[in-house]
Amino acid sequence: MSEYQYYEFQAIDRALSAGDREQLRAISSRARITATSFVNSYDYGDLKADPLKLLERYFDLFCYVANWGTHQLAMRLPKRLVDLEALKRFDLDEDLASIRSAGEHVIVSINRDETEEEDWDDGSGHLAALAPLRAELLAGDLQLFSLLWLIQLEDEDLIPDDAVEPAPGLTHLSGPLAALADFLAVNPDLLEAAVETQEPVSSSDPSPSEIDAFVRGLPEDDKVALLLRLYSGNDPHLGAELRRQCREARSPAAHISGTRRTAGELRAAARRIGEERERIAKEKADAARRRQQEEKAKARAQHLATLAKRGEAVWRQVEDLIVMRNASAYEQAAALLVDVGEIAAAGGIRDKFDRRIAELHVRHARKGQFIARLKAAGL
Repeated sequence: MSEYQYYEFQAIDRALSAGDREQLRAISSRARITATSFVNSYDYGDLKADPLKLLERYFDLFCYVANWGTHQLAMRLPKRLVDLEALKRFDLDEDLASIRSAGEHVIVSINRDETEEEDWDDGSGHLAALAPLRAELLAGDLQLFSLLWLIQLEDEDLIPDDAVEPAPGLTHLSGPLAALADFLAVNPDLLEAAVETQEPVSSSDPSPSEIDAFVRGLPEDDKVALLLRLYSGNDPHLGAELRRQCREARSPAAHISGTRRTAGELRAAARRIGEERERIAKEKADAARRRQQEEKAKARAQHLATLAKRGEAVWRQVEDLIVMRNASAYEQAAALLVDVGEIAAAGGIRDKFDRRIAELHVRHARKGQFIARLKAAGL
């Protein structure tokens, strides 16, 4: 297969109308289109539309996979729930992540080229694992952007060693965030360094007691307003908005407080982790090689012990093989004689063995192929 591309869109906040689906069908006659999704793949050709324009108009999530290594995740977010100033602090390279306004929404597009695929990836299943990232982001969790900043550390020209991470960093990897790290092929040593060397800070999720205190502390009018919005059922972001308020009320500066590390510190930690990983892998490989050699030596010893018990029968077998006058038989005869020679050396009777080999040379001198094999075996 010379070319493969996979496109998947998902609508979360609003289902697609019949008119929407008709317009999408005009773009692709082969796509699987439902009230909440659009999925298509191409072995040749391409989608006859700009994916980000489709996202802006119809959908909330978009995932793209190409067999030449490009992976893309994009999401449409309600602008009122996105702190654009907070996102600017990450100063992400536009080739990795673009953030732009689109009416009442913000479009965030994450793109990674030349990811290495060990196994064939048809693209399906990724979006289901990545979809919860949108809810985490709407609730005020910016660790997705800390992960993207971490990717940039792979390029020392892009992020110098003295640069300080723009937020406290990755305190933990949620399931969706770990899926994104895998999807974007984040350097595993850098990822481990970022999580392992970071102490938990106040940006982690509020505890049940903190949530309880926040809800009880809401003014009565705010509680009534929230319940009325809940009853109307027209606000798909009510839960995310409430979680964001709770997070910010708990610590208004939670997203910028805590310990921050330099790019150099993270790179140094990643190098140590990589060196330790390589050391452990080498030790395991050495141990496996030693076990293999020991097993091989044990099997060899058992083989020679069995052969030694056969005595003169081995020499008769050699003669029978020589009489067959073919290459395979000559190889088997030479191999048997090498084994007998090793047994003789161990038993202190190598001189006797050498005399019998000399006799074989004399008796079968005209069998050039056999003599050549004896010489090749050192006999």
